[in-house]
Amino acid sequence: MNLDQGLLDLIVCPACHAALSVDDAAEELVCTGCGLAYPVRDDIPVLLVDEARKPA
Repeated sequence: MNLDQGLLDLIVCPACHAALSVDDAAEELVCTGCGLAYPVRDDIPVLLVDEARKPA
């Protein structure tokens, strides 16, 4: 994944507004609050709650 650090500093989880951490292996952004994992497709974060993977 090639995401701009400035972008990562600005975006937050749309569900709970917590910070997001990068999971390069899974190509996802994972919420540090609620645990939802948002996919990154073609280096574009898909920050839709309906598209997020629920925590196990």
